[in-house]
Amino acid sequence: MGILFSTLVFGPACGFILGSLCTKIYVDAIFIDTSKLDITPEDPRWIGAWWGGFLLCGVLLFFSALFMFGFPQSLSEGGAKGGAKNQQPMLPTNSGLPQDYEGSKPSNGVLCHTDPGPSLSCCQQLRVIPEVTKHLLSNPVFTCIILAACMEIAVVAGFAAFLGKYLEQQFNLTTSSANQLLGMTAIPCACLGIFLGGLLVKKLNLSALGAVRMAMLVNLVSTACYVTFLFLGCDTGPVAGVTVTYGDETLRVGQKPEVVCMRNCNCYTASVRPVCGSNDVTYLSACFAGCTRANLTGCTCISSDISNAAAVPGKCPSPGCQEAFLIFLCIICVCSMIGAMAQTPSVIILIRTVSPELKSYALGVLFLLLRLLGFIPPPLIFGAGIDSTCLFWSTVCGDRGACMLYDNVAYRHLYVSIAIVLKAVAFLLYATTWQCLRKNYKKYIKNNEGYMTPTELFSSNLTLDNVGKDLDQNPAHRTKFIYNLEDHEWCENMESVL
Repeated sequence: MGILFSTLVFGPACGFILGSLCTKIYVDAIFIDTSKLDITPEDPRWIGAWWGGFLLCGVLLFFSALFMFGFPQSLSEGGAKGGAKNQQPMLPTNSGLPQDYEGSKPSNGVLCHTDPGPSLSCCQQLRVIPEVTKHLLSNPVFTCIILAACMEIAVVAGFAAFLGKYLEQQFNLTTSSANQLLGMTAIPCACLGIFLGGLLVKKLNLSALGAVRMAMLVNLVSTACYVTFLFLGCDTGPVAGVTVTYGDETLRVGQKPEVVCMRNCNCYTASVRPVCGSNDVTYLSACFAGCTRANLTGCTCISSDISNAAAVPGKCPSPGCQEAFLIFLCIICVCSMIGAMAQTPSVIILIRTVSPELKSYALGVLFLLLRLLGFIPPPLIFGAGIDSTCLFWSTVCGDRGACMLYDNVAYRHLYVSIAIVLKAVAFLLYATTWQCLRKNYKKYIKNNEGYMTPTELFSSNLTLDNVGKDLDQNPAHRTKFIYNLEDHEWCENMESVL
């Protein structure tokens, strides 16, 4: 499972790298001569070829789907041991003998069903779905694990959806650079974390209780990493007309500031192209700085001394921003790797909590809820929180457009705090799962761990004589006990003796 989930992460990694390449191409590159453009990918007005990735991925999906036609209409039964098809009903029975022990036994002791019985119609299968779902969700361990997985994936979905934008705003990176860094660092680390999580479960031979302890531990460590993000970032800095005034004039959305230095200018707020003045103040554009020359000199709003009133493209740099970004990059790699280690233990707990005949349906419920609760609401919540920190909105024909400037400190605190809250909810759900398993382990674990260990066998009152005496009363218990010994050849001999 760890290998399977880790390979799935290569898709987003390639997607981020592909996105960084597409954003370096102008959106209308096939219709216009891009050599005549007066903007570059570093310009805020630049719009990358967002459609390129969809076209390429669509073509790749089409050709990869062609290989699906190579599969037969139904899988051959000749390779399966026992040569019979198991068509047991989805709902578990309430009898003392599980369905796995019904039917005849082949020579290797593996039980199979030789009489599948009548198959259920489509309507009958649909009618049983609500009952099965209710049966699963009534299990507190199953429900808590699924909700915890939804909270964990919600952090990834919401945080990753705006992480490129976050890097742009906090550390003054370009869109292509942010996507490329994410695709080459954080996502491969998450892939390694998923693989290590599966490897640890296997090597340590963790029970369901051990797996939930591991999930709680990695959740705590990754949450601590998120807390450090609250202190890593750059301030917005002074922006004329937004965070600082043009003398006594503050820029209003949709209004041109009435100041002397801009009296003869016709500046627009539909889009901005920040420039950094020689006074270390950022202006929304050269026009808002009062620059009258193409080389960004003679900017009357920067200084009354025309010889020193100059500007350079881009926002004014913040001190210590480069060092903060390097620390952020290292911590997010560690955070991605450790946080991803909880994925395999969560699935292990889930499939051990349900009956064997319900495992496939339980996984279906898991992935359905992951998409409904983990992928759809979080980006909306994160996006609404980010919009609330906007300082200046662009205007197009009097209507509000995109946000041009954010309060970086409020942006960082709100963005990271939402992730921390979701991680805390996931920890509480893991803790609830651990409490349920600790109090009544055998009640909730129904798969792979139900057999009696040698210690439990010799410390119990159950003996072979008792099993033989119980034959007439309940032969199902005897058969179940024998096959729990997990030595099928010896089990058959013991069955004959008894």
